[in-house]
Amino acid sequence: MIETFETIRFTADVVVTRTDGYVLLIERRWDPFEGQWALPGGHVDAGETSRAAAARELAEEAGVYAAPEELTQVGTFDEPGRDPRGRYVTVAYHLTVIPGTPIEAGDDAANAQWWPLSHLPPLAFDHADIIAAATTSK
Repeated sequence: MIETFETIRFTADVVVTRTDGYVLLIERRWDPFEGQWALPGGHVDAGETSRAAAARELAEEAGVYAAPEELTQVGTFDEPGRDPRGRYVTVAYHLTVIPGTPIEAGDDAANAQWWPLSHLPPLAFDHADIIAAATTSK
């Protein structure tokens, strides 16, 4: 029997919602999905937990600073084909903030913006599913 192995990349994403029904999205600066809206997130670095990566990526991409322990795990998303670059597995986290929480696009984000949960733009990857999981599990 021949075994085949696929390279799997590990990422973390963050759903940040405000208490008034808005969600934080970033506009992607690079492909895939350049110019499209997505959740803040990215690769987990060597020696880093997914929770720590989520907090780091949130600060780097959206200027929102949270301690890793403030993030609540939503779930793992590992559907084959969820990323056109290959096999990516992400652990998603949720953070609730108050209206007026400042945001600032940085790193891989061309823009950062609050969107009403009831009127989201088309989203990159499977981020609509991740948002749904984070906001309906309450």
